[in-house]
Amino acid sequence: MPMKTSGGVIMAYELIGKDFTPPDIRGKVTGQAKYAEDFRAEGMLFAKLLTSPIPHARVLNIDTSAALALEGVYGILTADDIPASQMPPMPATPILTNEPCYVGEPILAVAAIDETTAQNAIELIELDIEPLPFTVDPLDSLYPGGPNARSDGNVAGRRIETQTIKWTARDFAEVEEGQLPMGQAVTEWAYGDVDAGFEQASVIVDESFVTAGVSHHCMEPRSCMAYWQNGKCYLHGSSQSQTAMIPGLLRLLNLEQENLVYIAETCGGGFGSKGGPYPIMAVPALLSQQIGRPVMLRITRAEEYGLGTARPGFQGRLKMGFRSDGRLLATDLSIINENGPHTGWTDNDSAADSISILYQPIAMRYRGIPVETNTPPRGPQRGPGQNQIAQAVEPILNKAARELGIDQLTIRRINAADNDATIGANQGPVTSAYQDETLVQGAELFNWEERNARSGQRSGTKVTGIGIGQSYHSAGRNSYDGLVRITPDGKLHIHTGVGNLGTYSHTATSRVAAEVLKYNWDNCLIIRGDSRRHLSWAPTQTGSNTSFTCTRTAYVAAVDALEKLKEIAALDLGGTADDYDIENETVYLKSDQTINITFAAAAQRAIELGGKYSGHETPEDIHDVTRMAVAGLAGSGLIGVAKDNLLHEGVAPAIASGFVEIELDVETGKFDIVDYVSVADCGTILHPKGLSTQVKGGAVMGFGMACTERHVYDPQSGLPANVGLYQAKPMSYLDVPSTMQWGAVDIADPQNPVGARGVGEPVQGCASAAILCAISDALGGHSFNRAPISPDMIINAAAGRPQSHQPLDVNTV
Repeated sequence: MPMKTSGGVIMAYELIGKDFTPPDIRGKVTGQAKYAEDFRAEGMLFAKLLTSPIPHARVLNIDTSAALALEGVYGILTADDIPASQMPPMPATPILTNEPCYVGEPILAVAAIDETTAQNAIELIELDIEPLPFTVDPLDSLYPGGPNARSDGNVAGRRIETQTIKWTARDFAEVEEGQLPMGQAVTEWAYGDVDAGFEQASVIVDESFVTAGVSHHCMEPRSCMAYWQNGKCYLHGSSQSQTAMIPGLLRLLNLEQENLVYIAETCGGGFGSKGGPYPIMAVPALLSQQIGRPVMLRITRAEEYGLGTARPGFQGRLKMGFRSDGRLLATDLSIINENGPHTGWTDNDSAADSISILYQPIAMRYRGIPVETNTPPRGPQRGPGQNQIAQAVEPILNKAARELGIDQLTIRRINAADNDATIGANQGPVTSAYQDETLVQGAELFNWEERNARSGQRSGTKVTGIGIGQSYHSAGRNSYDGLVRITPDGKLHIHTGVGNLGTYSHTATSRVAAEVLKYNWDNCLIIRGDSRRHLSWAPTQTGSNTSFTCTRTAYVAAVDALEKLKEIAALDLGGTADDYDIENETVYLKSDQTINITFAAAAQRAIELGGKYSGHETPEDIHDVTRMAVAGLAGSGLIGVAKDNLLHEGVAPAIASGFVEIELDVETGKFDIVDYVSVADCGTILHPKGLSTQVKGGAVMGFGMACTERHVYDPQSGLPANVGLYQAKPMSYLDVPSTMQWGAVDIADPQNPVGARGVGEPVQGCASAAILCAISDALGGHSFNRAPISPDMIINAAAGRPQSHQPLDVNTV
């Protein structure tokens, strides 16, 4: 599809939609790429953490005298050493704490000549703590007289003050066994006439459900290293994002922007947990400031289990009323969000939005409450809220379809979102949506009719199950900045604030700038990963937003550079800027192409002209991070810089559908994935190989979310039972099909200059939901209303035996 620049130039894509070799791939293949843990500095010390051994406590006294006397120990940092102004406001996760609220929460840090010495010092510290009440089940905390996870309350959230809420005995008594009660909520909204919708419905399905808390399990733990020189802090971190990290780090370290250098060249996985600055990053910086030597903090796998945050679990209830043709008339959703001990995340609210867009109910009511538990802090994990609710609603949708006598595909197509779709409490618009197209394309790739006919077929103890899943996530923002520079050697430098989380979105989005300027890609440089390299203000690399958001910023910066190129040509060669066009890195007069100036020469002239051309003058509306970056580049070439003020009305949705066939053994409770297909609605494809990896990688995470991954806690002691990767059981190569098919609708979004939207989140949720639906299908429609589904649950269901857990239990085996 062509792209039109602000000057009206129509361009066929030369780079967008084409595969490329990422600039850092050689370093990753050869082992030369540097992660935070790989950096060293002269005189560097190593830090270790003393963490809480119990789920909730109050620190009464810390005696560090013996530890400080140990040879090789240089310093100890406690919560009392950190000014209150630098601590994140309660109930956010603190840097260090005197009221640890989960097993593994950091109380203090020791810096020593090596990690062995630091650990030996920790063994010498006398820690006097008072055990406090704890809970690992939100419902327990809501019971009258139930324990609070925090001394100041049991309910808190990102936009909710810490408070104590207890439901009444009547709230619990009014529901049937296994049904979720719903007392006082803190978030409520509705649209349409919900009660009338249920009265008109031919089929009503009312189910309570549970989804599990899941650790992020990033391959690279969140290690970090810091040192100070002349009042400036140099911090090496592991993060998904780059410039979006800076404001939060400045608050944690009480610094001005010019006194922080943040380096994050490579990140070994984040999945949402490293999207913004996390408090433990401050520990090596504060220790280094205290001691006067560089400090490295290497996080262990066991520590990462807690510090790395987790996806909130849900205890919910969903009532859906359908017309006889399958159209969804009314929805009533209630969710308890297992929020961990701190601020947590807004997964429950996101879940409600997801239902409203994916199924377009004519009327909907939502009630939610985030409840604190003494389990690891909660944060955004790939599709936060949207992917949990996909696990719950998609099997319930299939139950309704069976009662209505229609198949899985039909009921989804009837309710699919299109360009006229609305979302959320205010029923706002979307930029575009092609959910039905994902279902149609997926059905074709999957060979739906033939495979669906095999549903329920048996061969000995093995049964075929067929499932479809869908998921959604918002996928785009605006108002960030783009920055490019053309130097006198003719090179195009794209200074991107996008982080390197492993998706290569820093390069895929930057190629838009080269596309606008018709640059040879071999003549372009991606500048990123270190704030000393003068990077633009960019969003966090979370929420599938980078493709939509940062193609826009690359576009506006390139358009600004293009306009300046033409203006310089007009100044030197005569005429007006509109008289000129570009080709082969040259600006030429449209009426006589022999009259021209190369980009290299124009860059030199920009330096001579100064002002806006050289970066000595900047737009008033750009962010301070970008303004500082431009100041560092001023006078080195032609600067293209602009804030994204392009049209953006409504939500830019990422939508994905997944189709799966499994072969389930009713004797062992295990199953093989025979085939999996997923189709994404992500607008114009930027990078086919990158999209393929996102779809398949998301599917693998979704399979684990559906079948194996969950938190397990001892409710009597509050101790975790599956801390390591082996116990947590993320999927491996042996658990997934050797090949997986994928597709994309590839229809441009009208509110992006190249039509792009992201899709990294919902490709996990649709895979997880599809597996759950397939298991239910293989068992004749049995509804577990729970995820993950373990082999023992399948065996019990196949044999008609009760499950070993109560319907609403969480964090249990």
